[in-house]
Amino acid sequence: MIRAIAIDDEPLALQIISHYCDQIDFVSLEKTFTSQSEALKHLRKYPVDLLFLDIQMPNKNGIDFYKLLENDVIVIFTTAHSEFAVEGFNVNATDYLLKPFSLERFETAVQKARNEFNFRNSTAVQTHLMIRADYKLNRIEFDDILMIEGLDDYVQIHLQNNRKIVARISMKSMMEKLPDNKFIRVHRSYIIPLNQIKSIQNKSIQIGDFSVPIGETYKEEVNKQLLN
Repeated sequence: MIRAIAIDDEPLALQIISHYCDQIDFVSLEKTFTSQSEALKHLRKYPVDLLFLDIQMPNKNGIDFYKLLENDVIVIFTTAHSEFAVEGFNVNATDYLLKPFSLERFETAVQKARNEFNFRNSTAVQTHLMIRADYKLNRIEFDDILMIEGLDDYVQIHLQNNRKIVARISMKSMMEKLPDNKFIRVHRSYIIPLNQIKSIQNKSIQIGDFSVPIGETYKEEVNKQLLN
């Protein structure tokens, strides 16, 4: 079952989405919001799989709101203005519904969301992660990651060949996306891949050209995983 919420400043639009979702057996619309701030509070506490999001809203447009989200939730944008379509797809929206939309058109959009949901939750061995950065969804192979560095509300992912990707996501959320048999958090500001470790000396770990400190809080876990 795909868990979803809808955000729109027009109550009638939310009623239509609720009515349509009631007729689709694989989507559970858990809540609707006319306020982005209330929706954000809910999402931080109760993450969902799918977001129906109106683009034109009073405080912040839906596209800017979507860019703020930490979790890589599937999004279907809704709006009465077709000129927003290109910008919507530039942030990897699954679909774009132009109001007023029919049940048939709505079903097409949620089927696309279902396909993406199934792909993301495939039982195949995970070899990569998807991270939203620079207004696009980036595929990053685990084997390309040298180190992940925390920078306040962002992370900087250091990759092979001196490449870097900076994304707005917390270190905690980042760690949840990574397989714990391949990565370890060694400091509040550093996550490292186990297969890239060159050496461990005193209170630091050598990863390529980087010398990564071992935080006091993480010392016990590091010793348990790397030194035993």
